[in-house]
Amino acid sequence: MMLFRSSAAICGALIALAVSVTVARSEAGGVHSIAVVDAASGDAVVGAASMYNPFKPGKEEGGPSTASGERYDPSVWAAAIKTSLRRKFGGVQFGARPKYALVEAVGKKVIVKINDVGPLRPGRIIDFNERTMRHFDPSLELGVIREVRVIPLSGDDWTPGPLG
Repeated sequence: MMLFRSSAAICGALIALAVSVTVARSEAGGVHSIAVVDAASGDAVVGAASMYNPFKPGKEEGGPSTASGERYDPSVWAAAIKTSLRRKFGGVQFGARPKYALVEAVGKKVIVKINDVGPLRPGRIIDFNERTMRHFDPSLELGVIREVRVIPLSGDDWTPGPLG
């Protein structure tokens, strides 16, 4: 009987711990979301998004280095903004720290590092790397995501990744 009471107490403590961790995470996410809204440094740009991969053969793909000088990495939360939007997103130039943006589409939000620019096809405003595109289109079957909102964020101390 004593062993049963000890097991029940331990089980209860573990459930309480799990609930408190979940609440803390959701509260932290809420604070981060509020910080993102407060840091929006410009009006949203709305258009279509597609995916790029500089290692895929083709005349329209860039090289392995991004405009900021970083190597293209398909596993991080990153994107290339349309060249004509370079100034709106803080310059995005070689050797400079990457800029950040809040991207909203298909009911999802993510902070991405804008570390590249490119001459995107008409109507497109941003090209996601593979990880970012998989967030919005897990199967990569859409090819293009319409009605994407991209909002520049001020500052350079952001942690890229999904929100909410």
